[in-house]
Formats: sequence, structure tokens, C-alpha cells
Amino acid sequence: MANKVTSPDIAKKASQILKDNRYSDKSKSVAGSALSQSNKGGKKK
Repeated sequence: MANKVTSPDIAKKASQILKDNRYSDKSKSVAGSALSQSNKGGKKK
């Protein structure tokens, strides 16, 4: 399994696509895939 990580810029754009109803289901699927490969944000311990 490849260790690919989506860049923060692409992750931000993918998030915007998922929130916008103007994009097709296929576009949202690709955006969701990109987000699933992004570094998870959140609080650091």
C-alpha cells in the first residue's frame, strides 16, 4: 500500500468541493478520496 498524502492546499479545495452543491457526485467522490489521504488535523498532544 502506498503512503500517499494529499497536500494541505488540495485538502482545503477538496473540502470546499464537498460543501458546494454545484459539483457532481463523481467530483465529490474524488474530493472525498483526496481528503481520506490527507494528514489528519486536530490537536497535538
